[in-house]
Amino acid sequence: MSTFLTLTAPNSSTSMAPTFLLVGMPGMSAVPSWWTIFLIAVYLLSVLGNGTILWIIALESALHRPMYFFLSLLSVSDVGLATALMPTLLGLALADAHAVPASACLLQMFFVHVFSIMESSVLLAMALDRALAICRPLHYPTLLTNDVISKISLAIVFRSLGLHLPMPFLLAHMPYCRPQVLTHSYCLHPDMTRLACPGAWGAVYSLFVVLSAMGLDPLVIFFSYGLIGRVLQGLGSSENRWKAGQTCAAHLSAVLFFYVPMILLALIDHLRVPIPQPAHTLLSYVHFLLPPLINPILYSVKMKEIRERMLKRLQPRKVGCAQ
Repeated sequence: MSTFLTLTAPNSSTSMAPTFLLVGMPGMSAVPSWWTIFLIAVYLLSVLGNGTILWIIALESALHRPMYFFLSLLSVSDVGLATALMPTLLGLALADAHAVPASACLLQMFFVHVFSIMESSVLLAMALDRALAICRPLHYPTLLTNDVISKISLAIVFRSLGLHLPMPFLLAHMPYCRPQVLTHSYCLHPDMTRLACPGAWGAVYSLFVVLSAMGLDPLVIFFSYGLIGRVLQGLGSSENRWKAGQTCAAHLSAVLFFYVPMILLALIDHLRVPIPQPAHTLLSYVHFLLPPLINPILYSVKMKEIRERMLKRLQPRKVGCAQ
């Protein structure tokens, strides 16, 4: 690492170097096999869980409704996010490969953020779906028609891709004034723009992307839950409030698992809170790796229709003998 730092002195302006340096979990190089097994297990369980959700929703016609369609999109974004993260995580675990070519770093950065924005957008759509279902139950079927769901899905895809298409080109042509050492185990555009010279347009656009998606979405989601909470307070019996609240429990848990670590990381970086590097890296892993792993469990446990149909499909079929 010291050789690399001498090549990119912090006071000089350089174009993008051939490589970026990633930060792994300190101490894991001493136990690479266990750490590798853990990462592979997390990835395989994430794919298996989200794949099962997609399989159940595709097979059960009773689940072909807006809420479950958005859930299938959430599973797709979870699998995509976990897949985009694995190359550098496994490279660090298997070969202690901290150096990543700039082209590979930009490619990973693009897909990580595309699927992150997709997940955030789907969580926003699911929050609005629950708000309409609880606050406007009589108008819900006419408001969220198949045509509207298709348009929302296209908007999510175009938003995810459109916001990040310019980013690799901007980052590739930015001048860098700091050593190109990143603070995560994967390539993220806020981390990369932090190394740019003052006044670089890429840094301005990166801030716009973060605020327009990760800043706006949680505000709208929590506003939607404020409306839901007000409606639930007006329901007559506690049993009705409990039933209505249970339909939102899995989604609210997914929202908290996705946004709380992200907000903590943003505050730590913005306020320059002096925390140990292992704690910073672990919080980053929680933000990116926990949602794809935990979301299928949340929705399988909390949503009765998913749970019942999953158990029905997984039970062995009884074969009777004709008399």
